[in-house]
Amino acid sequence: MSDYSDEAQDELISTLLAVVLVCALLSLLSLSHACPKECSCNSNTKVVDCRGRGLYDIPRRLHPDTQELYLQDNRIRGLGSMAFKEIPLVRILDLSNNSITSVSPTALLGLRTLQRLSLAYNSLREIDKRLLGPIRSLSHLDLSHNSLWGLPGAMGDSLRNLSHLGLAHNRLTRLDRSLLEALIHLDSLTLRDNPWRCDCQLIGLKLWLETYLFKGGVVDEVFCSQPEEMRDRDLQKIPYQLFHACMTTSYHYLFANIHHLESERLLRGHTHGNHAHPSSHALHVPMAIGEGLGGGGGGGGGSMPECEPKQKQRPVNLRHAIATVIITGVVCGIVCLMMLAAAVYGCAYAAIMAKYQRELKKNEDFWAWLGTMEDSLQNKSFLKIRP
Repeated sequence: MSDYSDEAQDELISTLLAVVLVCALLSLLSLSHACPKECSCNSNTKVVDCRGRGLYDIPRRLHPDTQELYLQDNRIRGLGSMAFKEIPLVRILDLSNNSITSVSPTALLGLRTLQRLSLAYNSLREIDKRLLGPIRSLSHLDLSHNSLWGLPGAMGDSLRNLSHLGLAHNRLTRLDRSLLEALIHLDSLTLRDNPWRCDCQLIGLKLWLETYLFKGGVVDEVFCSQPEEMRDRDLQKIPYQLFHACMTTSYHYLFANIHHLESERLLRGHTHGNHAHPSSHALHVPMAIGEGLGGGGGGGGGSMPECEPKQKQRPVNLRHAIATVIITGVVCGIVCLMMLAAAVYGCAYAAIMAKYQRELKKNEDFWAWLGTMEDSLQNKSFLKIRP
């Protein structure tokens, strides 16, 4: 009987130890995903707020279900490889107003559901083309108030679903045209307060902006900083003829773009009756001048050398050019009709005059014959009267 009670006690002790061990493991597991002490967390909304906490690095032990992480107003200086691997489901990531100078190309690796990213108010000089490679759901990207010299054109594939892009207050002088053409869903774009160089390399941006605004896009302003004679002028209002020196070898590029703009307008009017969205038809812009025309921020740049815009020309813009072509065609048509009328009138006048001359000659011959007959009659009468 005592042996049986000893065995029961041993079994009870083993069970208690197992329960204690499980509890300890559960507590450790919960601690490993607890809210970082520097932040405040909301388990219901899955929001982690670490704003203004003087952080120098990304906090650890973040819960893997975190969907929104706010890290603005801290002292973070860089983002290492897979810096957010603990929170693969995050949708909103705000890193604005820090001191970030470098970002690893793999810093955002694993964030396949990221929708909004803000790196505004930092000290970034460049963005690696691989940074946003694995992210296809990004719809909002704010890179304003940095020191960016350009964006690589290869980033376009990662930004196809972007609806807002903020690039204001940087050091951009041009943008890669292939990047701009990839932004097929873009609704708003900020470009103000950049030192844009309005030379041959920027005409691609001018053409793209006209197409973008025609399709309903929103952009703030693009004021030129260089060259000196273009300073403080709005790129959208600079006449195309001031870029004539850039287009002497490929002048048909402009008229091809005008043709496609008109085709897009007609297509838009046709599809409006079928309730089709106008932005669903992408405007094709010919590549007659080459990639250098679109500029090359970051990885761009083309083979065409830079040239200063020609200044001593009569200023015209795109609409004036179209109107001039139409008016010239109408005037030429009127002149051709007048020339045709003059030719018909001349032919008719010549025919009438020829007929008149023939009739006049016939009359002269008749009166000459009549005069001859009269003379002969008079001679015969004279001979009869003479004794």
